[in-house]
Amino acid sequence: ICELHEEPRRYHEEPRRTSDSSSGKSNKMKKKIFIILAVCVIPVLLFAQEDTTKTKKKNRFNFPVFPVVAYDADMGFQYGIVANMFDYGDYSNYPEYRHAVKLEVSRFTKGSGVNQLFYDSKYLIPGNIRITADVSYLTEKALDFYGYNGYQAIYSPEWEDDEDSAYITRMFYRHERKMFRFTCDFQGNIYEDKLRWLGGIGFMNFKTGTVDIERLNKGKDEDKILPDTITLFDQYVDWGIIPEDEKDGGNANFFKAGLVFDTRDNEPNPMKGLWDEALLVYSPGFFMNDGNSFLKLIFIHRQYFTIVKKKVNLGYRLGYQGTIAGHTPFYFQPYMLSSFSTATKTDGLGGAKNLRGILRNRVVGDGIAWGNVEIRWRIVDFVLAKQNFYVGMNAFCDAGMVVQEYDIEEDAIDPAVTDEYFDFSYSNDKIHPTVGGGLRIGWNENFIIAVDYGFALDNKDGLRGLYIAFGNLF
Repeated sequence: ICELHEEPRRYHEEPRRTSDSSSGKSNKMKKKIFIILAVCVIPVLLFAQEDTTKTKKKNRFNFPVFPVVAYDADMGFQYGIVANMFDYGDYSNYPEYRHAVKLEVSRFTKGSGVNQLFYDSKYLIPGNIRITADVSYLTEKALDFYGYNGYQAIYSPEWEDDEDSAYITRMFYRHERKMFRFTCDFQGNIYEDKLRWLGGIGFMNFKTGTVDIERLNKGKDEDKILPDTITLFDQYVDWGIIPEDEKDGGNANFFKAGLVFDTRDNEPNPMKGLWDEALLVYSPGFFMNDGNSFLKLIFIHRQYFTIVKKKVNLGYRLGYQGTIAGHTPFYFQPYMLSSFSTATKTDGLGGAKNLRGILRNRVVGDGIAWGNVEIRWRIVDFVLAKQNFYVGMNAFCDAGMVVQEYDIEEDAIDPAVTDEYFDFSYSNDKIHPTVGGGLRIGWNENFIIAVDYGFALDNKDGLRGLYIAFGNLF
């Protein structure tokens, strides 16, 4: 539902603010965390009655509706609703559902917004064909942009710190993006419903540009007005790293094909099993793609182990996504691909859905690799209003890196500024690690409120991040 980042620390250890200033910002963050947790958690725990011995009779349809609550100093308050409908039929295959529908509509007071309709079912099409469809319109007034190739792109937090003498603008590492997305994937059985083929299609349109400073400054106090100045995105366009014909966005329509091997005992929170996929995503230039053509290869391996039956499990995920032919336009570079995802936003690496604690889109290149390890503890199960709930906790470690560089022509960049923006001593990127923990509240197994707090272990990646969303990471 929301994603909050505390301000990243600087490289050196000298204090940047007085203790009063630091304390003030810390108190504000605590208030934000408290308000969000209160909205999401307290209504469930307030009426909870423990009953772990049996499952009470339930309605066929489970229709949880939750408010969307978030705040960002530059984007404003986020407000809206998210609703998930699950059809369990006669519950003979519970917790597997027959049909699932997700609807999210939310807005930020400064103009950003989320509009998503998602559908998933194995029963709509005869012959055990699973269909997963998504139609979304996502607007970002200030999408993260830190450059390419991981540590090769220098991150200077003081340039976006309005209390630092080196301050440029809080929007220095941001740009604007509007994205329309329609995807539809089909999966069919090859062997015992464990080995499956996958085929799909996607239509995506991006409209990108520099930050709309005038819009973001509307209603701000004089001391919080954003300066109308150049951003990193603007400079990448000037240097030709972002081609002139891509800076305003374009289409990225594609075909998807692959294999999926799935032996999980429970999709939302597996206690054991494997989930592997190998995909090819082809975006041909003739398919309304402005002449751009590329082919991407995706491998993702997930495995789950039971440590304590029905209580504690361990899971890990290893992934690779790379361009093996053609040219991927800049606006599609951070987009993460997979065989199945309920996430509204799938940018990375960095952020809520892959490297928790690292700045969103901090690790972007033509090829990336990542890994996640997570221990999940299901603390207590209870029944409320004939619905099953559980509360759990998790501890995790995430890591990722660029393994295939985005091509940057050094000769096109002014040597006078190269040392400020680039560290070409990183001919190969290094691992970007994080650690953290979180809280889980499950509703009839499939609807999960997930709260994660991650810490970046290298201050070149930021400081820490709080994430409140739906579903486990993998």
